[in-house]
Amino acid sequence: MPDLVISNTSPLFYLHRLGHLELLHKLYGRVLVPEAVVEELKAGRDQGEDVPDIADHNWITVCSVHVPEVVTLIMDLGPGEAQVLAMALENPGSLVIIDDRLARELAKARGIRITGTAGVLLKAKHAGYIKSVKSLLRKLTQMEFRLSEATVDIILRLANE
Repeated sequence: MPDLVISNTSPLFYLHRLGHLELLHKLYGRVLVPEAVVEELKAGRDQGEDVPDIADHNWITVCSVHVPEVVTLIMDLGPGEAQVLAMALENPGSLVIIDDRLARELAKARGIRITGTAGVLLKAKHAGYIKSVKSLLRKLTQMEFRLSEATVDIILRLANE
């Protein structure tokens, strides 16, 4: 288990919508989120979205982070992604749970360990916390979560489904 696990908004949102947010706690224990993630979730709630309330989960810790100027120069990153990556850079060896393609590419380029919502589901299947990844991936795509068919095929093969 990594020393620190840092989550962006979308994994929290989608796992909550699937009814499996607790998988993060079971798999990783404590999960950190930067303040921008809390703000993004609050904005979603204010717009009527079904989003988790971080205050309801004592295993999620909200942290302040200083975002280096270089990260703010990447215009296509939202505040949540920028703060998650900055937090990971401040904590080498941490694991970042993030779905945004650009943020994942930047993380890989900086040597940051990453997984995403689908990766959490795969890990949960291997740990015996869920029976099937396939049905949950189907639900994710119905929620407009974007995964290529090739990625779905790889995940299902790794899940032995």
